[in-house]
Parts: sequence; structure tokens; C-alpha cells
Amino acid sequence: MLHEDTLIATLALSLAFAFLFGLAAVRLRLSPLVGYLLAGVALSPYTPGLVADPHIAPQLAEIGVMLLMFGVGTHFSLRDLLAVRSVAVPGALAQIAVATALGMGVAHFWGWPPGGALIFALALSVASTVVLLRALEQQGTLASEDGRIAVGWLVIEDLITVLILVLLPVLATVLGAPGPEGATAGTAELARTLGITLGKVALFVALMLLVGARVFPWILAHVVRTGSRELFTLAAVALALGVAYGSAKLFGVSVALGAFFAGMVISGTDESHTAATYLQPLRDMFAALFFVAVGMLFEPAVLIRHPLEVLEVLAIVVVGKSVAAVVIVRLLGRSLATALTVAAALAQIGEFSFILAVMGVSLKLLPPEGQSYIVAGALFSIVLNPVLFALVGRFLPRQAAAPA
Repeated sequence: MLHEDTLIATLALSLAFAFLFGLAAVRLRLSPLVGYLLAGVALSPYTPGLVADPHIAPQLAEIGVMLLMFGVGTHFSLRDLLAVRSVAVPGALAQIAVATALGMGVAHFWGWPPGGALIFALALSVASTVVLLRALEQQGTLASEDGRIAVGWLVIEDLITVLILVLLPVLATVLGAPGPEGATAGTAELARTLGITLGKVALFVALMLLVGARVFPWILAHVVRTGSRELFTLAAVALALGVAYGSAKLFGVSVALGAFFAGMVISGTDESHTAATYLQPLRDMFAALFFVAVGMLFEPAVLIRHPLEVLEVLAIVVVGKSVAAVVIVRLLGRSLATALTVAAALAQIGEFSFILAVMGVSLKLLPPEGQSYIVAGALFSIVLNPVLFALVGRFLPRQAAAPA
């Protein structure tokens, strides 16, 4: 394959395989996400046959993350985010703490060093925004109070993960990474890094709320007056991707959060619904590419070499996190229905888990097999997630119908 053809080939193969495997999954009465994941496995370097470019596919998938988060932001105002802060903030912090403790306990049992165990556990503690949003959309609960709580919970998780990703290189030698003798992160350096990171995030949020909330709706309103649907679609895409990319490069904020805030500052305007509607086909296409890219990371041989480890990872993600979420939400005074919805939403891992795993391996903290376990856990938890939502959906009507 010529280098110039890799982008076209990767896009064509990924979409074609996603369609074929997705159609087969639907015919078997499975979620199309299962088909997209299997399409990625079929196109991965670890299986025979056609191979898509494993470097370009994740970049295409990132576009899906941006468009998806932008669309969610157009239906999620700052008022919605503040309304669920009493559950989302303490809930996200407590759930990350519990899942991290479970992951570190398992990794310690495997004999891993503390630094590698910590990164591995943190990767298992954060859920995938893309998987959550697709599940909520399919259930029709994205705009509900439970849906807003779940989205707000993951926004807090994303902010926490951004801080972790910034601090990890600074703390690498403290956690056991090899480095120059005597090289450690002092308290002053750590405080400075944390302060800079928090300052950048605060500046980004302030600019979006004070400037973006006025400028972005004004731009879209002027584009609407041209009467050109093509220009409006182009403006919406440029806004979503431009803010997402700029937020990552200038402020160190993840592209997902950047796109979410770009959509949130135009929510409630007449143009927000139109933008979300016009971007829906692109969101669906690139979201499918996200799941194909996840499948391409999976090495099937890990199931033969380390089946027990994969099962333990899956138990932490699906069972441990779900039980922790139910207990936490109930302790915060919310209903069982809300607790079960949040539990199902968090019983999976995805994009941030991969980023943490890659960084851990590059810093020589996480053993290479740890990345394989994380990818395997992500693949199977994503497959199981629609099943969990279906079970919750069946249980809740029965509970509502039961006599008091």
C-alpha cells in the first residue's frame, strides 16, 4: 500500500467492515457496537487478512469523540452541570478511589510494582464517554435527570484524568520509573505543575463561558442568515473540531472536554438544535470508527496466555465499579433507579484508559502486558454494556409496578 493511500484505505476498509459486521450483529439481535468492535479485530495486525493502518484509525476515531461530545454539549447547559454537581463530584471522586483500590489490590497480587499497579488501576477506574453517550442515546435517557447525572459524572472523571495525565511524567521517578540518579519531583515542582494545569483549565472554562457563549452563537446566527445549509454544517464542524483541537494544544484540556464545552456554550440557542441535527450523520459515522479503532488494539492471543487476568480485569470493571456506583449514589440520597443507571453507565472503560496505558508503558512504569489486559477489559466491557442497560431497563419497570 502506498503511503499516500493509507488514509483512504483505512477509512474505506474501516467503514466497509463496520457496516458488514454491524449488519451481521443486528441480524443476530446484538448491538451494532459488537459488530464494529469485531470489524476492528478483523482489521488488526493480530489477525490474518486485510490490515488497516493502526496509527491513522485512532485519529479518525478521535473525530468521532469530538463530534459526539459537541452534540451532547448542545443539549447540556451549564445549569444542568451545576444541578448535578452534588452527586457527580463526590460520586466521581469516590468511585475512582474505590476502583483504583480494587485495581491496585489485583496488580499487587500479580506481583507488580506500586507505580505500575497505580497506573493500571487508574486506567480501570475511568469510563468511556463515547460508550456512555451511545448507550444513553439508544435508551432514550440522555436528556433525563439520570442521564444528566451520568454525563456530569463522566465530565468530572475527564477533568480528573486530565490532571493525572499532566502529573504522571512529573511523578514518574517517584513512582519507580527509571531515570537519572537522584532525579525526583520536588514539592515545589509538583505544586507549580499542578497550579499551571489548574490555571489553564480555569482560563479555558472562563473564556468559553465569557467569550465563547457570546461569540459562537453570534457566528452561527449570521451563517443561518445566508440560507446555506452547507455553510452552516461547515461552521458547526469547524466550531466543534477547532475548539476541541485548540483546547488540547493551548490549554492542555482533552479534545472531548473541549468539544463538550463548545457545544454547551451554544445550548439553548435556536441554532444549537440545528447544529446537532446536521452533525448527526457525521457523528454516527465517526463514532463507528471509534469502536473499530478499539477493536484494532485487541490481541486475541492474550485470552489464551492470560485468561484469568483478563477475567479479573473484567470483574473489576463490570462488577466492582457497578457495585461501588450503586452504593455511592444511594449514600448520596438518590433513588435506586438513578443508582442502577449510573452503575450501568460506568461499567466499561475506553479512550482515557488507553491513553493512561500508553503513557504508563512509555514511562516504563506499566508492564507491557498491562496494556493488553486493559484493551481486553475495554473490549468485553463495551460488548457487555448494552446488555447491562437492557437488564436495568427491564428491572426498573417491574420495580415501579411492585406494590409499596
